Amino acid sequence: MSVRVQTEDFDVGLEIQALRRNNPKVGAVAAFVGLVRDVNEGESIRDMVLEHYPGMTEKALEDIVTQAKDRWDVIDILVIHRVGPLKPTDQIVLVAVASGHRGDAFAACEFIMDYLKTRAPFWKKEQTPSGTRWVEARESDDLAAARWQA
Repeated sequence: MSVRVQTEDFDVGLEIQALRRNNPKVGAVAAFVGLVRDVNEGESIRDMVLEHYPGMTEKALEDIVTQAKDRWDVIDILVIHRVGPLKPTDQIVLVAVASGHRGDAFAACEFIMDYLKTRAPFWKKEQTPSGTRWVEARESDDLAAARWQA
Protein backbone atom coordinates (compact mmCIF):
# COMPACT_ATOMS: atom_id res chain seq x y z
CA MET A 1 0.00 0.00 0.00
CA SER A 2 1.39 3.36 -0.94
CA VAL A 3 0.28 6.97 -0.48
CA ARG A 4 2.11 9.92 -2.00
CA VAL A 5 1.33 13.63 -1.89
CA GLN A 6 3.51 15.49 -4.36
CA THR A 7 3.76 18.49 -6.67
CA GLU A 8 5.13 16.46 -9.59
CA ASP A 9 2.95 14.91 -12.28
CA PHE A 10 2.75 11.11 -12.58
CA ASP A 11 2.68 8.57 -15.41
CA VAL A 12 -0.47 6.45 -14.98
CA GLY A 13 0.88 3.58 -17.09
CA LEU A 14 4.13 3.33 -15.20
CA GLU A 15 2.38 3.56 -11.83
CA ILE A 16 -0.07 0.75 -12.69
CA GLN A 17 2.73 -1.35 -14.14
CA ALA A 18 4.66 -0.98 -10.87
CA LEU A 19 1.55 -1.79 -8.81
CA ARG A 20 1.01 -5.14 -10.52
CA ARG A 21 4.62 -6.00 -11.30
CA ASN A 22 5.60 -9.62 -10.82
CA ASN A 23 2.47 -10.54 -8.90
CA PRO A 24 0.59 -13.38 -10.63
CA LYS A 25 -2.23 -13.14 -8.05
CA VAL A 26 -3.37 -9.79 -9.54
CA GLY A 27 -6.37 -10.45 -11.78
CA ALA A 28 -7.69 -6.90 -11.94
CA VAL A 29 -6.57 -3.32 -11.55
CA ALA A 30 -9.17 -0.56 -11.23
CA ALA A 31 -7.89 2.98 -11.51
CA PHE A 32 -9.33 6.47 -11.28
CA VAL A 33 -7.54 9.58 -12.56
CA GLY A 34 -8.89 12.97 -11.50
CA LEU A 35 -8.22 15.95 -13.79
CA VAL A 36 -8.49 19.73 -13.47
CA ARG A 37 -11.53 20.96 -15.41
CA ASP A 38 -11.64 24.29 -17.20
CA VAL A 39 -15.03 25.13 -15.71
CA ASN A 40 -16.58 24.81 -12.25
CA GLU A 41 -19.97 26.03 -11.06
CA GLY A 42 -20.51 27.83 -14.36
CA GLU A 43 -17.27 29.84 -14.34
CA SER A 44 -14.10 29.35 -16.35
CA ILE A 45 -11.10 28.19 -14.37
CA ARG A 46 -7.73 29.63 -15.33
CA ASP A 47 -5.81 27.66 -12.75
CA MET A 48 -6.04 26.37 -9.23
CA VAL A 49 -3.85 25.83 -6.19
CA LEU A 50 -4.27 22.76 -4.03
CA GLU A 51 -3.09 23.05 -0.42
CA HIS A 52 -2.72 20.44 2.32
CA TYR A 53 -1.34 19.89 5.81
CA PRO A 54 1.88 17.90 5.36
CA GLY A 55 1.82 14.81 7.54
CA MET A 56 -1.86 15.13 8.45
CA THR A 57 -3.02 14.69 4.87
CA GLU A 58 -0.85 11.63 4.27
CA LYS A 59 -2.14 10.11 7.54
CA ALA A 60 -5.76 10.70 6.48
CA LEU A 61 -5.08 9.04 3.10
CA GLU A 62 -3.36 6.08 4.78
CA ASP A 63 -6.38 5.65 7.09
CA ILE A 64 -8.71 5.60 4.07
CA VAL A 65 -6.52 3.03 2.30
CA THR A 66 -6.48 0.86 5.45
CA GLN A 67 -10.29 0.98 5.63
CA ALA A 68 -10.52 -0.11 1.98
CA LYS A 69 -8.07 -2.94 2.60
CA ASP A 70 -10.13 -4.10 5.60
CA ARG A 71 -13.40 -4.07 3.58
CA TRP A 72 -12.33 -5.74 0.32
CA ASP A 73 -9.95 -8.47 -0.79
CA VAL A 74 -7.25 -6.31 -2.36
CA ILE A 75 -3.63 -7.07 -3.10
CA ASP A 76 -2.22 -3.55 -3.35
CA ILE A 77 -3.39 0.06 -3.41
CA LEU A 78 -1.71 3.22 -4.68
CA VAL A 79 -2.92 6.76 -4.04
CA ILE A 80 -1.09 9.75 -5.51
CA HIS A 81 -2.48 13.23 -4.87
CA ARG A 82 -0.90 16.35 -6.27
CA VAL A 83 -0.68 19.71 -4.50
CA GLY A 84 0.47 23.15 -5.59
CA PRO A 85 -0.44 25.09 -8.73
CA LEU A 86 -2.36 23.18 -11.40
CA LYS A 87 -3.87 24.08 -14.79
CA PRO A 88 -6.91 22.71 -16.65
CA THR A 89 -6.23 19.20 -18.03
CA ASP A 90 -3.54 18.54 -15.36
CA GLN A 91 -3.82 15.30 -13.42
CA ILE A 92 -4.73 15.79 -9.75
CA VAL A 93 -5.17 12.33 -8.31
CA LEU A 94 -4.59 8.67 -9.10
CA VAL A 95 -6.22 5.85 -7.15
CA ALA A 96 -5.28 2.37 -8.35
CA VAL A 97 -6.37 -0.87 -6.69
CA ALA A 98 -5.02 -4.31 -7.57
CA SER A 99 -6.98 -7.39 -6.57
CA GLY A 100 -7.67 -10.93 -7.66
CA HIS A 101 -11.10 -10.00 -9.05
CA ARG A 102 -12.65 -6.90 -10.58
CA GLY A 103 -15.49 -6.49 -8.08
CA ASP A 104 -13.14 -5.88 -5.15
CA ALA A 105 -10.93 -3.59 -7.26
CA PHE A 106 -13.87 -1.45 -8.50
CA ALA A 107 -15.51 -1.16 -5.08
CA ALA A 108 -12.31 -0.32 -3.21
CA CYS A 109 -11.30 2.26 -5.85
CA GLU A 110 -14.68 3.99 -5.66
CA PHE A 111 -14.72 3.90 -1.84
CA ILE A 112 -11.25 5.47 -1.66
CA MET A 113 -12.26 8.30 -4.01
CA ASP A 114 -15.53 8.95 -2.15
CA TYR A 115 -13.73 9.09 1.20
CA LEU A 116 -10.81 11.06 -0.20
CA LYS A 117 -13.25 13.76 -1.41
CA THR A 118 -14.88 14.05 2.03
CA ARG A 119 -12.25 13.09 4.61
CA ALA A 120 -8.82 14.08 3.30
CA PRO A 121 -7.64 17.58 4.29
CA PHE A 122 -7.10 19.34 0.97
CA TRP A 123 -8.15 22.88 0.06
CA LYS A 124 -8.68 24.12 -3.48
CA LYS A 125 -8.43 27.75 -4.52
CA GLU A 126 -9.55 28.52 -8.07
CA GLN A 127 -8.63 31.49 -10.22
CA THR A 128 -11.63 32.59 -12.31
CA PRO A 129 -12.17 35.64 -14.57
CA SER A 130 -14.02 37.29 -11.64
CA GLY A 131 -11.31 36.55 -9.06
CA THR A 132 -10.01 33.93 -6.68
CA ARG A 133 -12.32 31.67 -4.67
CA TRP A 134 -12.06 28.69 -2.31
CA VAL A 135 -13.92 25.59 -3.49
CA GLU A 136 -16.62 24.54 -1.03
CA ALA A 137 -17.41 20.93 -0.12
CA ARG A 138 -20.23 19.47 -2.20
CA GLU A 139 -23.30 17.78 -0.81
CA SER A 140 -23.09 15.22 -3.63
CA ASP A 141 -19.66 14.13 -2.33
CA ASP A 142 -21.08 13.68 1.18
CA LEU A 143 -23.96 11.62 -0.20
CA ALA A 144 -21.57 9.43 -2.19
CA ALA A 145 -19.45 8.75 0.90
CA ALA A 146 -22.50 8.11 3.10
CA ARG A 147 -23.50 5.04 1.10
CA TRP A 148 -20.41 3.20 2.39
CA GLN A 149 -21.44 3.67 6.05
CA ALA A 150 -23.93 0.82 6.15
